[in-house]
Amino acid sequence: MAKIGIGVIGLGRMGRVYATYVASQIEAAQLVAVSDSFTDARDFFSGTVKTYADYHELLANPDVQGVIIATPTSTHHDVVIAAAEAKKAIFCEKPTALTLAATDNMIAAVEKAGVEFQVGFMRRFDKHYAAAFEQIKAGTIGTPMVVRSIGRDPFRTSMEFANPAVSGGLIVDMGIHDFDIVRWMTGANIDRVYTEVASLKYPELLTVGDVDNAMINVRFEGGQLGNIEVSRTSGYGYDIRATVVGTEGTLEIGYLQETAVVRLNKNGLQHDIVPYFQERFGPAYTAQIVHFVECLRTNQAPLVNHHDARAALQGALAATLSQHEGRVVSIAEIN
Repeated sequence: MAKIGIGVIGLGRMGRVYATYVASQIEAAQLVAVSDSFTDARDFFSGTVKTYADYHELLANPDVQGVIIATPTSTHHDVVIAAAEAKKAIFCEKPTALTLAATDNMIAAVEKAGVEFQVGFMRRFDKHYAAAFEQIKAGTIGTPMVVRSIGRDPFRTSMEFANPAVSGGLIVDMGIHDFDIVRWMTGANIDRVYTEVASLKYPELLTVGDVDNAMINVRFEGGQLGNIEVSRTSGYGYDIRATVVGTEGTLEIGYLQETAVVRLNKNGLQHDIVPYFQERFGPAYTAQIVHFVECLRTNQAPLVNHHDARAALQGALAATLSQHEGRVVSIAEIN
C-alpha cells in the first residue's frame, strides 16, 4: 500500500511535534515536505525532506496529498483556503481562526473544493476521554446533566503568543478544547455563558490584554449545566480532567499521576505529576493524525469536523465577550 504524502506547514512547537510523529510513528504516512518562514526551523529537517520558505511552494508539490497546518491561529484562514484551492486534504490545529467570519470563509472554501478538513481536538482521541464517551453512549450514567472540564497549564505562555491578536487569548487558545469536550460529552449545544477572569500570578499578561485564569459557567439548550476552568498557573504540573454527572452515575476522566510509583513515609504519600502536554497526550496527538491519514486513504469523513470546530470557537468567543463585558452572553450573539 502506497503511503500518503504529508506536508507540514508551520514548524513551531506543535508543527515540529506533528512532523516528527508523521516521520517516525505513522506507518501509512510519509513526511515529504515542511514549510516555515524561519530558516532555523527548516534547517531542523534539512536533508531528510523537502523544505520550503513559502508554503505555496509546498502546496504545489504533487507528492503532498495532505497538509498539517500548525501556523499561528491568525494565519490559518489564508493557509487553509490556499490548501483547499490546491486540493489538499487539511488537518488544521485549533482554533480554526480568531473569528467566526474567517472560519466560515474557510469552511466554504473546503466544501467548495470537496477536500477533507479535520481540526486538532486531540482529547477526543485520548483513550480515557474516548472510553468515557463510549460509556455515556451506552447509558451507563444515564442522561448527562452537569459537565465540568478543567485545563491547567503549569506556567504561562510567552507574552508574544498571549496577545489575543495572535492566539485569541486564554479562552480561545486553551479553553476551546474544553468547549469541544463539554459539547461532545453532553451531546448538546450551548445556549449561554458567563465568564470571570483574574491575572494574579502573571499580572504582566494584562499588558497585552490577556489573563492567567478563567472560570466559565455554561448553560446548554437542553437545560444541562457546565463549567470550564482554564489556567496557566497550576505550578505543580499539567492537569487536564473532566467530570460528567448523569442521572444514574458520574464519570471522572483524566489523571495526575504520571508513573505508577507511590512513595510512602512518615511525611505521607507522594507521587509524581504529569509534566506537560506531550507526556499526557502524545498518543492522542499521534492517533488523530493516524485518523486523518486513514480518512484520506479511505475517503471517509473525519470524527472531528469543521462544524464541531465552529461550535467550539463560537462558545469560546462568547466566553471572551463575557470576560470583557462582564455579563451573560448568549451564543446567538456570536454569529
